[in-house]
Amino acid sequence: MENPTKTDSNDRGLRLVRKDLVAAEYSGASNLMFNELVKQWMKAGRKIYHFGFGQSPFPVIEVGVEALKQHAGENAYLDVQGLPELRRSICHFHEKYDDVIFDPDHVIVAPGSKELIFLLLNVFSGNVLILSPSWTTYRPQAMLAGHTPIILTAGPESEWRVTPELLEQTILSNRLKGPCLLIMTNPCNPTGTAYTEQHLVALSAVLRKYDVIVLSDEIYARLSYGGDHVTLAKVYPEGTILSSGLSKWASAGGWRLGYHIFPKELSALKASVKSAASHTYSCAPAPVQYAAIKVFSDETACDDYIRHTSRIMAAVGDFCCRELKSVGVKVVKSKAGYYIFPDFEVIREPLRRRGVTTCEEMCALLLAEALVAVMAGGPSYLRPVEELTTRLCYVNFDGSDALAKSRTLGLDTSLPESFVFDHCTPVYNGIMALKSWVKDLQQAVNAS
Repeated sequence: MENPTKTDSNDRGLRLVRKDLVAAEYSGASNLMFNELVKQWMKAGRKIYHFGFGQSPFPVIEVGVEALKQHAGENAYLDVQGLPELRRSICHFHEKYDDVIFDPDHVIVAPGSKELIFLLLNVFSGNVLILSPSWTTYRPQAMLAGHTPIILTAGPESEWRVTPELLEQTILSNRLKGPCLLIMTNPCNPTGTAYTEQHLVALSAVLRKYDVIVLSDEIYARLSYGGDHVTLAKVYPEGTILSSGLSKWASAGGWRLGYHIFPKELSALKASVKSAASHTYSCAPAPVQYAAIKVFSDETACDDYIRHTSRIMAAVGDFCCRELKSVGVKVVKSKAGYYIFPDFEVIREPLRRRGVTTCEEMCALLLAEALVAVMAGGPSYLRPVEELTTRLCYVNFDGSDALAKSRTLGLDTSLPESFVFDHCTPVYNGIMALKSWVKDLQQAVNAS
């Protein structure tokens, strides 16, 4: 993949790049670059089971499409912070689903939550803490904003969560002084794990003890399989900045509409982010903001869409976990969203015999031999290069067909056992190909 800092040392352009970015081998978003590469291969005629990109498989929520058509002619610049009616509808939406009351004056709307995270990192003065494994963009954004992030390394024993013990140990071992900003994702990309209220209450005790601010990225909250998502803002309201948007649960990634909700205790930080917004994106797109008001306000449409899409994703996620576990692959069962983070340690020895020792090498071999594309754990997700973890996104199916079938059955009728095979066929075939590849490697060792 292209890395703009990896060029000839005599290249004049290299001398124009910040030295800290060159030293850290800063490059583009690995998930986006990988997706573009795989799509090019597929367009060229290569058959690939694409598990490498986390984009919603479903059509945009219908009520939003109709509203966007109605407001396509809106062309005025809007308030930097977002339409007041939109901010009110966002707060009512979270009151319904999260049982938390927010103030519309504390909401900032933007062209994607990623933009707001970046602006927050630019105006924040203090230590930045990022969990490993982590979404691919947090660390590069922190670097672009001039921070050297401190990494908290989680493991499968905690289902990849940040624990109170890990947080306190990191703060003490690094002798951190002054303000800290912890970036955490709940539910998690890339692992699919989620935090219960008990987890968050225990974590909040350490957050309060050390006065840690949290950017709680909850973009997958409405895709909680049990419908039991708990926001950190409920148990740690004074220190939580809630980040969300329409891209995942409403399948509107291309709309680029996200938002942050700040507590009143962080009003100065909110004002700084708003000021930075005025100097960068000006406002979120007007037609999208007007359409989003209709989306957030239509409780019946949201309930129907969320319940159907989340139960489909639960069925697909359960299938992936079950089949991979059947051949010895270690995987924490996903609680929400699109992802699992399987560990292929079970085939380390057969891989070693073929000269493969890193996850990147394993993924290249998997693609060449089984036509299965997954993203390696490794540095992109802040994992060790020799760890055989991968991020697997189980969204490569026609969500329109799956959603129509689920609605035909009705929510009172469970999805049949054959649902994934019948309506998410590319996922089924890809997982079977991956499973067979693992079995073949194991049998080759046993035969020798």
